[in-house]
Amino acid sequence: MIDRYSRQIIFPGIGDEGQRRLANSSVVIIGCGALGTIIATSLVRAGIGKIRIIDRDFIEYHNLQRQVLFNEDDIRNQLPKAIAAERHLKKVNSSVEIEGIVADVNFTNIEGFVHEADLILDGLDNFETRFLINDVSLKHKIPWVYGGAISSRGMTRTIIPGKTACFRCVLANFPDRGTIPTCDTAGVIGAAPFIIGSLESVEAMKILVGSEEINRDLIVIDVWKGIFGRLEIRPRRDCPACQGRYEFLEGQYGLRVTSLCGQDAVQVLKPEAGTISLEELAARLNRVGQVTYNEFMLRFTVDAYEMVIFGDGRAIVKNTADESLARGIYAKYIGT
Repeated sequence: MIDRYSRQIIFPGIGDEGQRRLANSSVVIIGCGALGTIIATSLVRAGIGKIRIIDRDFIEYHNLQRQVLFNEDDIRNQLPKAIAAERHLKKVNSSVEIEGIVADVNFTNIEGFVHEADLILDGLDNFETRFLINDVSLKHKIPWVYGGAISSRGMTRTIIPGKTACFRCVLANFPDRGTIPTCDTAGVIGAAPFIIGSLESVEAMKILVGSEEINRDLIVIDVWKGIFGRLEIRPRRDCPACQGRYEFLEGQYGLRVTSLCGQDAVQVLKPEAGTISLEELAARLNRVGQVTYNEFMLRFTVDAYEMVIFGDGRAIVKNTADESLARGIYAKYIGT
């Protein structure tokens, strides 16, 4: 088994002791899309002892352009991403304990998912769950690595509770609704999540082996323009999360879903105040589906689903009674 990791062990930053630490470590990867598949693949091959992969979604053909763990058979077999990832990765390294969980991570279950984890890794495409990760990280003193990629751009940084600025030090609250592009509206070049996911994996290994060379800055890349930069991030004195107020973990913010009886539809809303520009949202969604709107509401049709979106950010997702699916559709096209 040593031969499997021999090239990694002779690297001075890891060595025999570092490899033993990796083998005794437990990590949780939340999100198994483009970022999550790169992270999971890298860490399974590196010999991390236990890896839990959590994702609420299923595999579609457009995922195959950048999500490296999946293939056409997975789509034909209608496999959820977490289950397909688990099956493929167990063939890569049978010595690693791999658990794929199909679930919608939210404030009611995240603490159970990260229990006894040494590290949390971000493979997400939405801000809501990142705020949750940040809260649970600070509350339970678990390091986490943030990463995001869209279009040709990406960014990542490492958050160590009590030692670095946290996620809310940088982004106090949700961005304005409808203003943040998603992969479904802005597209994505595979190289962007490949690089960000690889950087996240390296940070994970550094943390787990006890390296002092942790990335405390925000790394920003644009693979199309060939840009690679770093921004220093400092703690914010009035950050509520750093002061022990875990508002997202307590369920004060985030998406709320309600099945509409007899209508085959789900209402998705956010409890916090705010408005959305239907005109700007229409311009963004026009590229991926059919859109009509007026000053009161916007209708958006994509695939087999229709969304009715209101100025307060509330939406009704039609042709489904699946609340988790409705949350995912909202996150894809409206953002969180």
